[in-house]
Amino acid sequence: MPLTLDSYRLLGRSGLRVSPLALGTATFGTESGWGAEQNEARKLFDTYVERGGNFLDTAGTYAGGSSERMLGEFARDNRDSLVLATKYTTLRRPGDPNSGGAHRKSLFGSVEASLRQLNTDYIDLLFLHVWDVTTPVEEILRGLDDLVRQGKVLYVAMSNAPAWEVSRMQAIADLRGWSPLVALQVEYSLINRDAERDLIPMARATGLGLTPYSPLGGGVLSGTYSRADLTATGTAPGESSRKTFNARLGMVTERTLAIADTVRAVAAELDRTPAQVALAWHLHNPHVTAPVIGARTLAQLTDNLGALEVDLTAGQLARLDRASAIDLGYPHDLLAGDHMRAVTTGDLTIETRR
Repeated sequence: MPLTLDSYRLLGRSGLRVSPLALGTATFGTESGWGAEQNEARKLFDTYVERGGNFLDTAGTYAGGSSERMLGEFARDNRDSLVLATKYTTLRRPGDPNSGGAHRKSLFGSVEASLRQLNTDYIDLLFLHVWDVTTPVEEILRGLDDLVRQGKVLYVAMSNAPAWEVSRMQAIADLRGWSPLVALQVEYSLINRDAERDLIPMARATGLGLTPYSPLGGGVLSGTYSRADLTATGTAPGESSRKTFNARLGMVTERTLAIADTVRAVAAELDRTPAQVALAWHLHNPHVTAPVIGARTLAQLTDNLGALEVDLTAGQLARLDRASAIDLGYPHDLLAGDHMRAVTTGDLTIETRR
């Protein structure tokens, strides 16, 4: 059954209603060399909201702050109808060690800066953006809880952190009566399913809504790359620097291009675009709340939103899963193996309800 942007979903263990596709606004602004000018960014925002979308994702340092500033301007007339998510921990002032990191000074400074840039009194959802290894979890959790109690932040969440640290934080928050985490943002796509080893099972067990970023694998799954990019060494005239950046990150390999071939084949069967099929794979995943889509042009956004109408068959989902499967590694592969099942349950049939 086709979805729409106003087919809202609950975010994790909260009662917050969000659209099944979040609009990422890292493309709002050209300071990074590959984003959208203000007029184009406004079209992206208006199109998403007019179709019922309410979940917008940004960060204080995206496009040098332009992302938050534009989003704040665009959202001014219907702020309370939108769910604005932003993030902290990335360095806001080069050379100032306390303008980045997960600690309390960075947290409060970043939130105040985001409130100014977004031109709002409160942030709906605040993510810790990048785990910094050095800050005690109690300091992070208490700081987040203080902001919730002050009304400057409504919900708190995590991104780019080890599963065991996030689960530990959730347990501490529950035990001490601090604001619980409600969401987890991780890189997750058909070309990168590493989160299935520990992060996604942890999110399910602790009540975190999953909002994957880079659901198109940096454009690999939309057909942006070819095997010629395997040996590319520079940026051709007119070529996006973002494309070169992703290629240098190692996102373009024989394996990822083979997965993209399968996506393209399924898309041809459905008379859809590869990007729509890759996003539909997320929308069919019961563990995903809302993948974060990022568009630079209105045509890209319109194409991405078409994923809501794609109905993948069980066979097509199985083909996509097989093409992109990963080894879960120890102890998961061991525990799922025939030997361990034999020595723990033998021939017994045990029904599970989880």
